[in-house]
Amino acid sequence: MTDETNPSSKRLASSAGVAGTATMSSRLLGLIREQVLASLFGAGSAMDAFNVAFRIPNLVRDLFAEGAMSAAFVPTFTKELATKGREAAWRLGSLVLNSLLVITGLLVVAGLIFSEPMVKAFAGSYIDVPGKLDLTVHLTRIMLPFLTLVALAAAVMGMLNSLNRFFIPALSPAMFNVGIIACAIFLVPVMSLVGLQPITAIAIGVLVGGVGQLALQWPLLIREGFRYRPILNFRDPGLKQVLLLMGPATLGLAATQINLFVNTVLATGEGTGAVSWLNYAFRIMYLPIGIFGVSVATASVPAVSRQAAVNDTPAIRKTMADSLSLMMVMNIPATVGLIVLASPIVQILFERRAFTPLDTAATAAALQLYAIGLLGYSAVRITSPVFYALGQSRIPATVTVVIVLVNVGLNLFFVQLFGYRGLALGTSLAALLNASTLLFLLRRRLGGLEDSRILLTLIKIMTAAILMGLAVSWVEATVNQWLPGDAIFLQLIKLSIAISAGIAVLTTTAHLLRVNEFREAMSLLARRFGRH
Repeated sequence: MTDETNPSSKRLASSAGVAGTATMSSRLLGLIREQVLASLFGAGSAMDAFNVAFRIPNLVRDLFAEGAMSAAFVPTFTKELATKGREAAWRLGSLVLNSLLVITGLLVVAGLIFSEPMVKAFAGSYIDVPGKLDLTVHLTRIMLPFLTLVALAAAVMGMLNSLNRFFIPALSPAMFNVGIIACAIFLVPVMSLVGLQPITAIAIGVLVGGVGQLALQWPLLIREGFRYRPILNFRDPGLKQVLLLMGPATLGLAATQINLFVNTVLATGEGTGAVSWLNYAFRIMYLPIGIFGVSVATASVPAVSRQAAVNDTPAIRKTMADSLSLMMVMNIPATVGLIVLASPIVQILFERRAFTPLDTAATAAALQLYAIGLLGYSAVRITSPVFYALGQSRIPATVTVVIVLVNVGLNLFFVQLFGYRGLALGTSLAALLNASTLLFLLRRRLGGLEDSRILLTLIKIMTAAILMGLAVSWVEATVNQWLPGDAIFLQLIKLSIAISAGIAVLTTTAHLLRVNEFREAMSLLARRFGRH
């Protein structure tokens, strides 16, 4: 399928490219954030406390940010926009914003009251380390209002995406990283002067970043014509539809909370550093998820919502085939690259000051196992919202509950065999199973997904990625012999040579195998980066 014969694919790739460019900027800033934190705090007790504390308000982040709330809100808002016009859509937007203020406000108050028992439930073993539990509770209370900020930012993002505004919303998470980095630079040195632990500055940075996410998007929404109205009516049909779609997702969230709870308990039981190693590894892995998974989903959800509103099933099949193919040609090579180059990537990004070679080895091991599930994570991001657009929110919610139970079982099993690494492996296998199940059900619902095209693309790009991995592995070993040493500039040179060789092999092989989606994605990225 050529570019000329597939204009819809080009439109999707273009929208995904806009979102992807902004998302890449955000994710790169996220890596810089993690570098700063690794340098200041390593993988010690303070970082463990922060990661657990942030995990508690972050439990509902998927619901309000990149998950069920957006999946429920965008189709409803898009339909309102298409059938009743902007004024009706703006009214629905105000209702959703006000509802989120009320709901998340109540959650924040409850969290402030019950912070200590929540932390004890997550990380009871922290009692054994003097001051660690109290510090975690303190950080949790500071960061709880982030719930409200990220919920409002997500609603604004949903409205802008429905209006085909992708760049600024996708860039907004960068403000979260900017807030943390700024507070790390300017507030960490002064915390001890006011009797607070330095890690407190990072918790403050989370709130600053949350405000920034909302503030960056708000002016664009106003320019589109939105005028906030202080109204609240839970009987409104549009709002009821959003809440109705979110209902099953809440069940899925509860199941996810159980999974996160179990994983956190298991990780905290693996000794100091385990929580942080897993967190650093996941942050690296999340870069390709954000660029090639979330960005494609961001572009496809409004399109699928419009197609579902007029019951255009063939168009939905086409959009999904385009989305999945575009995601695969980027994510499969990224998976192989992360597995082969895990150690040098972690070493270059984090190994300095408080982050030791031991931390590098431990984080790299987790990264390799997380990378196995990369395709699954991204496919779920793309597939799950389609069910919401089709008004079948119970399906992904039910699948989530089942997969979470499977994930818990896998993690309980693998942690006994591989320690903290087993948590990464179990989570990755569960992600692949989740994606496979959703794709099977979606295929049955739509009467197919252009299966032969997707399968052919999968085989071709896997072949190209394997050859790329072999080339990268050989080049890395050879270059290490030619350029011995661990100086940072030498590490960068060696990694750059290995990656360049991999890209050359991948591009050549993809061209010979006629992977048109890869060529389309590469040309689009080249244009985007040339433009920005």
